[in-house]
Amino acid sequence: MEKNPTLCPSSPFNFFNFSCLFTLILMSAFPIHSFYCLFIALLLSFQQGSAGGGCKTLVVEQSGHGNFSTIQSAIDFIPSNNDNWFCIHIKAGTYREKVKIPYDKPFIILKGAGKKETLVVWDDHQSLLQTPTFSSLADNIVVKCMSFVNSYNSPNSQNPREQAVAAMIGGDKSFFYKCGFSSVQDTLWDDQGRHYFKDCTIEGAVDFIFGNGQSIYEDCAIHFLGEELEAGLAGFITAQGRTNPFDANGFVFKNCNVFGSGTTFLGRPWRGYSRVLFYNCKFSDIIQPSGWQAWNFVGHESDLTFAEYGNHGPGSDTSRRVSWEKKLDVETVEQLSSMSFIDTEGWLQSLPV
Repeated sequence: MEKNPTLCPSSPFNFFNFSCLFTLILMSAFPIHSFYCLFIALLLSFQQGSAGGGCKTLVVEQSGHGNFSTIQSAIDFIPSNNDNWFCIHIKAGTYREKVKIPYDKPFIILKGAGKKETLVVWDDHQSLLQTPTFSSLADNIVVKCMSFVNSYNSPNSQNPREQAVAAMIGGDKSFFYKCGFSSVQDTLWDDQGRHYFKDCTIEGAVDFIFGNGQSIYEDCAIHFLGEELEAGLAGFITAQGRTNPFDANGFVFKNCNVFGSGTTFLGRPWRGYSRVLFYNCKFSDIIQPSGWQAWNFVGHESDLTFAEYGNHGPGSDTSRRVSWEKKLDVETVEQLSSMSFIDTEGWLQSLPV
């Protein structure tokens, strides 16, 4: 049987609640005062439970010493249309399960023990929508210090290479800190919404960061697994899905380290107005000299915004890049690389982490 959750240790101790309840005991001989004090205590408790008041903590531990033994059961416990922060602490271990945060469960924090200590692993390669090991569909989600793996194309699997999504992020205002994402093809489906990835590790070989999210990847390790591809086949880091010139979305890689084995393009367009910027990143020698590929949009390259600015390392030489790579002015680069690209109202600063 799963245990009941407790209040987060970081939640503020409500001195007024304690004082009032203590007074209630002392004044038990005076019903009118007791009723008044009880009313105040309940009111203050209600206020503490609101979205701005503290978080409730759930603990997931496989051996049964936590509130739950699986991550999904902890998520399932959280009520629909929740407006209180829940912090799910996930102890070290490999959790072999699919995990999904549905649309109606916002304000969830998943916190692992480290990207190499807390791993969520599954093996799926059916339809694109079915494959993700982890799916996050709700708004206001924070994930820290854990990794998501789709093991279908793992080195020892001997399976033919197919779409195998490790994580699909579809909610708005999502923050991933020191997380890992691992697969070979279509690793991270950055589907839609505003997202911030900080100090994360993302690895794969074909379109392994794709979707039409509006996202900044800062100080991330982008690991190209060229050894997982057929001999002589180049890979693709990004496949961004912007559909028209008025869409705000796009991928911005800022101060990232791009490395691996074999050779890879920086990206190709999934949709006709794809937008990707690599800014102040370090490129190893794995980057194809031409940099980008037009794929299914040959003849419409002018609609694409594939750009580089201020990068360094042996793969950063742009002298042989495709002629249609965008040369963005400083003002545009600053606009895209600023945190205001994903956060104009301060949602990142308001997170309880």
